[in-house]
This record gives sequence, structure tokens and C-alpha cells, in this order.
Amino acid sequence: MQLSTRDYKVKDAKLSALHFCMPHQPAIAVIKLMRTHNVSAIAIREKNKVIGIWTESDCVRAQAHNGDVLRQPIRTLMSTPVHTISDDSALNDAANKCATLAIRHLIVVADDDTPLGLLSLADIVGNQGLDHYLNLKLIGDHFDHRVPKVQGSDNARVVAQHMAKSNTHAVLVEQQQHVGIITATDVLEMMLAAQGQCCWPFASKELVTVSCEDTLLHAYRLLHQHGIRHLLVTASKESQRVKGVLTLKHINTEIESAYLSELEAVLAERDCALQASQKDLYLANKIIAASLDGIMITDAQGTILQVNPAFTRLTGYSAEEVLGKTPRILSSGTHDRSFYQAMWQSLSQQGVWQGEICNRRKDGDTYVEWLTIIEIKDKQDSDLVYAGIFTDITERKASERKITKLAYFDDLTGLPNRRLFKDRLSVALAHGQRQHQRLAIMFIDLDHFKGVNDSLGHSVGDELLKQVAKRLQRCVRSGDTLARLGGDEFTLLLNEVADIDEVIACAEKVLAQFKPSFSLAGQAITITTSIGIAIYPDDGESMETLLKHADVAMYRSKDLGRNSYQLFKATMNARSLERLTMSSRIKQALVNDEFELFLQPIVDCQTTQLCGAEALLRWQDPQLGMVAPGQFIPLAEELGLIIDIDKWVITRSCALLAQWQQHTHFSGTLSINLSAAHLCHHDLVDTVTAAINEHGVSAEQLEIEITESSFISSFSQAREVLLALKLLGVKVALDDFGTGYSALSYLTKLPIDKLKVDSSFIAKVPDEYGNSEIVSAIIAMASSLNLLVVAEGVEKPCQHQFLQGLACDYVQGFLLGEPCSITDFNNRYVYPCATSTS
Repeated sequence: MQLSTRDYKVKDAKLSALHFCMPHQPAIAVIKLMRTHNVSAIAIREKNKVIGIWTESDCVRAQAHNGDVLRQPIRTLMSTPVHTISDDSALNDAANKCATLAIRHLIVVADDDTPLGLLSLADIVGNQGLDHYLNLKLIGDHFDHRVPKVQGSDNARVVAQHMAKSNTHAVLVEQQQHVGIITATDVLEMMLAAQGQCCWPFASKELVTVSCEDTLLHAYRLLHQHGIRHLLVTASKESQRVKGVLTLKHINTEIESAYLSELEAVLAERDCALQASQKDLYLANKIIAASLDGIMITDAQGTILQVNPAFTRLTGYSAEEVLGKTPRILSSGTHDRSFYQAMWQSLSQQGVWQGEICNRRKDGDTYVEWLTIIEIKDKQDSDLVYAGIFTDITERKASERKITKLAYFDDLTGLPNRRLFKDRLSVALAHGQRQHQRLAIMFIDLDHFKGVNDSLGHSVGDELLKQVAKRLQRCVRSGDTLARLGGDEFTLLLNEVADIDEVIACAEKVLAQFKPSFSLAGQAITITTSIGIAIYPDDGESMETLLKHADVAMYRSKDLGRNSYQLFKATMNARSLERLTMSSRIKQALVNDEFELFLQPIVDCQTTQLCGAEALLRWQDPQLGMVAPGQFIPLAEELGLIIDIDKWVITRSCALLAQWQQHTHFSGTLSINLSAAHLCHHDLVDTVTAAINEHGVSAEQLEIEITESSFISSFSQAREVLLALKLLGVKVALDDFGTGYSALSYLTKLPIDKLKVDSSFIAKVPDEYGNSEIVSAIIAMASSLNLLVVAEGVEKPCQHQFLQGLACDYVQGFLLGEPCSITDFNNRYVYPCATSTS
């Protein structure tokens, strides 16, 4: 038995088209789809993901157990999990997977899991070229003797039950001395016909028969010639007595089993032959034919005697082109004379040589191969031959280089990464210590980079980082190292620093690179940077100390207003410690329930009647006292604690609403502000739902306030979350309107109930012409869109009167009420209101 040596991949096979249905579709619709496209399997897809598969066999089993399956949704009947295989996998791996899982279909996917098609066991076998093997096998040893029989009057369910019980794909049908056959495909046709109809009209009567004496190859050709999957098997060519059924599955299984078994045997023979250094070229022919490695055999003078098909595939030279020539035909000219001398010395002394060698293909391309040369000498023969076995490792070498680059260089900017920077810093410190030379480390951190990411999206943020890297490279001297540590953090290592003025000049040069704006997404974006500098040995002698001090100096630069540089000073450590202390205190504040809600009233603009309140977060620290949000919210966002704080606010607000609903008649809304990080968080809707259900409050009294920056970078996801909140009954307000992008399309595409005009506009009305017109326009636009308007920051009677004249809906500000504790708010507004109402 000869095996094809081509390295077949799944993508080399002819795939069947993959047809899809939705999980809610009834079985009858899916069956019709199978018949329309004449396929034996349908994939069930939900949200672009294949979640199940439905085959003819599944249909038969379902019909066998429950006759009334046609109206059931396919989700309840489909087979899961779905078994997939990469299109770059070996075809043999696909065959093994089918055999191991006892399945007949695999969904072929690309690297990104996109479904490409359906691969069946028949598709795999069709690529093996093993027809000659089937000519050696008789049908009598491979068909199914236990084929169930049914009567022509039986219905689809009876037929399906027989198939399922015997685990077969066909049954014989008897009708008044006549015999037919019904397959799984026929069962599908029966299920689509009138319920309870007998099976005889659906049976194939003109049956193709073979005898036990025929070969599997004859049967295989008949199956393909007639386009069928089953043959009746008779006792002999003379006798028409039916003994059973032969299916394509029997043949495919035999081919695959034989292929894997034979390949394993051939490879084992190859290894034994090489280890024993036997000269038996007849046995070597089998090894050579089956090997995926290129093999070349030469005589003692180097004349090529034999090559295998893999040699041709790897080098491009056919056997006819190289036989009688020497291996020099492959020489790339890369290696010098000493390389080949060392090779032949190893062969003469040890009888074997292994190593990497660069050769040239027929088309002129060079490639790297791993070559093993073995000296073969028969004890009864003085002739000497050499066997060269090689594998193309060009891609592996390229992958190794890529892995090395990924290990030491930043993939986005191409700059050295943290690992390489530390390696070079370690070398620089050792050199500086020996030569008594100074060096400097700069930490370069972009100011407000998160705002660019949140407002314009991560792709724009990545482009900004690449442009920044190019500008910073203009500041790097020969021998210095510019690296990206991650995010928006860059570092610059200055070697052999003469004096501090040299470092300062470099820092000023870096700052100058940020003066011109950056062109991003068709916009001119201006961004600054904060720089921290540590000098060796003045600010530390170890890598850890220098990096820490440069980081501390950088944060000091941010604290002093950003867009500047700071040299490390010992006093900065105190500020760093304060920052760490604050971080720890925020975490403890959540545990110790130190946060508190303050409320600011929201009133009807015309009547000044209380209509609601905005919840404002305060932190009552036992040691620090009352801490304003501006002091801890940015740090909480940086530490990733803001979502936990948001959850506390949501839960506490719902508890307050429950208290109002139980003890008063107050029905106003309570507004809470959500962080941008939480809006698109996967559990926001669940958190709100749980809080509402836990406290039994009316969702209509809860209002979520968001800003434009919180959804600008992930609009679709934000819209989905807001729609889910609206389904609960929660109201949505757009805060700080007018200060961001204020794109009108957002107002029509997002489920917004209310606009809150930013206080910066209200502060300048009615005196300033431009602001007054903007406020008037916002209120008029909101009215036309059926949106309510809240004017924030109302502090003067003239401002209130101006807004009344514009028919503004609600106002909020110190004129109407300052933020106060829950107790004070209840005493001033809620309970008096409840009393007067009652």
C-alpha cells in the first residue's frame, strides 16, 4: 500500500458549503432548508456564533423519541457542543478527531473563528488517494449484517425508531415481496409529508446491489457513480438474497483506519532503518515515499542516486533534474569552505552530521533547513552511500525572530519595551559604576491621554502613541535608549551625562516636541507631557531606586500643573507616600462605609416646587475629615475602584428612594452620576436591577446621569446598556450638555429623557450675548425633540428669571438650594412637602 506524501491540510480539501439557521426556527423549517440545499447538516448560529449543529442523524433520533418534533425550536434539538477544526490543521488531525468523537462532520474555521465550511469524513477520504487499497478488500468483511426491516405501511416515527435503535443510516422496507431502502434523507422527506403517511412511497425501489464477493473499490465507484450512500449486499453474484447493507461510512472508516495504521507503520520502519544504518533501499523506498521530510541519497562521490517527493516539494527540483548531479545544485553560496570541511570531518569521524544549512530553491529563493546526513555502509558491501534528510525551518526561524522582537520590542511603536529597557539600564549602571560616569532616566507620561482614548477611541489613541514615539526619537542621541513601558508611559535613558544642564536641555527638547499639534482622525489634537528625571548616582545607585524616583518626580510634575519636567528631590517621597496613603484609604473607605450621599434639590423652573434631587458623593474620612470628590474620584478611576464606588451609590440611592416611598408621598426623581468606566461595564444593568428589586422601589424615580465622553468611544455598547436601563423604567439624563461634542445625532440615537445645561453657560446669562443665545437654542431644540431641560448652576435671581422666560423645565443651583446631607434634605424639603401634601 503506497501513501500520498503530500502534506495535506484541511484547507486543501473540498469543503461543503455551510448553511445556517436561527435557534428559534422550528425543526420543520430547518428540514426544508436541508432539502432545499440538498445538505445533510445545518449549523445553528446566534449572534454570529455557531452554537449547535443539526444533521440527518439528529433528525432521525429526534423523530424516534418524539414523533411531534416538527414544531419544536431547533435549539432544543440541536447537537452540542459544535466541533470545529482550523483550516490550517492537518487533514489527518481532522480524521482522527472525527474518529475519536464518533462524528461525521466538523466545522472548518479560520484563525479568527469565522466558519468557512463543512468538512465530512467523506471529504477527508477523498483526498487520500487510497482507491487501490480498496481493491484488496472484499465487501463480505465490511458490510452491516443487522439492517432493520420495516413494513411499507409503517410511518416515519417507526422507521426512525428502528434506525436509532440499531444505530444505522438505512432500513429495508418490505411491501408484497418487494424490497426497498429508506435512508436518513428519506426520513426527512417523510417528516415533511403528511403526518402518519406510510413509508413505502418514499423508499428507493431501483436498488443498486453488490455481492459479498465484490471489492470495496467496486462498491466505492458504484456509490459515486449513482450519487448514493447505500448499497444492498447479496450473498453472491448469482444469488439475489439480501444479506445486509453497505454504506459509504463503512468504506470511509476502512480507508481512514488503513491510512493511519499504514502511515504509522511506515514511519516506524523509517526510524528503524536509519538507526540500524541498513542499506536495504527497497525498504528505504517505502520510508522515502511516506516521509514528509525531504530525502536525498548519494553515493560516496556525492552523485545523487534518489530523492523523494518531499524533496521536490521543498526545493522545486524534480527527480529527473537532479539525478546524476551533486548536492552543489542547491548551494546558496552562503557558507564558506570551512563550513563544509567541518561537515565532512564529522561524517568521516562519527558517521553522522546535523545542523542548519542555507540552500537555494530552483526559483532562486533561499531557505534554511535542518539537515541530517547519515553514512550508510552495508557489512557485506564495500559501497558507501549517504542519506540526507532535511526539513524546511525557514518559517520557524522567522517565528523565532518575531518572538524575540515581541519579547524585547513594543509591537505598537517599535521601541524597546520594559524588558529591554531594564536590560540596557542594567548594563549602563554597571558601565557607569566602572567608569564613574553619570546617567539619567526620564519618565515621560502623556497628560490626559485617557481623555483622547475615551473621546476619540483606542485606534486614535494608538495612532497618537505612534506619532509621539516618532517625535521623541528626534531627542535620542546615539547610545541612548528610548522605550515604551506600556500605555502612555515612555522612558529615556541618557548615557554618559556630563552635567545636569545636559539633562535639562534634553527635557526641554522633549517638551518642545509636543508644542505642534498632532493630526488625528482629521482633527488637530494638542497634548502635553509630564517628565520626571532621576540622576545616577545622585538620586540612587540601583535600578529599582532610580526608576522609583523618576516616577515620583513625574507625578510631582503632574501635581504642579503638567506640561513640565521635574528633577527628583528627596521631599517628593513624602508626596508619593501621601498618594499611596490616599489609595489605601479609598479602599478602606469602601469597606468601612465612610462614603456619604449629599443631595441638591432640583425644582420646577416656573413654580420652584421640588421635583427631584441629584445625589452627590462625599467622603467623611475619620482622619482627613470631609474629602471632596475632586480629590479622590480621579484617583479612584486610576486605581480601578470607581465601579465599586458607583455600585455603592446605586444601592444607597435605591435605599433612599425606598425610604421616601414608605414614609412620604414624595414622587420626585433621584439622579445619580455614573462614571464613564461603568457605563459600558458588563454588569451595570444587573447592578441596577438588583438594587431596584432588593429595595422594591419604582424604577421611574431613578435617573442615571451620563456625560458625552462616557459613550463617545463605544457608542454601540453604551446604547445597548442605556436601552436595557430604559426597559427597566430608569430615566436617562445627558449631563454637562454643551461642553463636549454635543452632536445632535446622539440625541436621536440614544434613549435620553433629559438634557442638563452646563453651569458654565448659565453663569454668563442673561448678560453675555453669545451664551444667552446658546442657552436659548438648547432649550428650543430640546423642546422640539420632546426632551426635558435642567439648567445647572443657577445662583442669581436674574438667571432664574431669564430661564423662566425661555420656558426651561427645571433649575438647579445655590439659589434654589445647596447640597446637603440626607437628613437635612429630608427635613427641609421631603417631609414638609409630604406634610403639606397630606
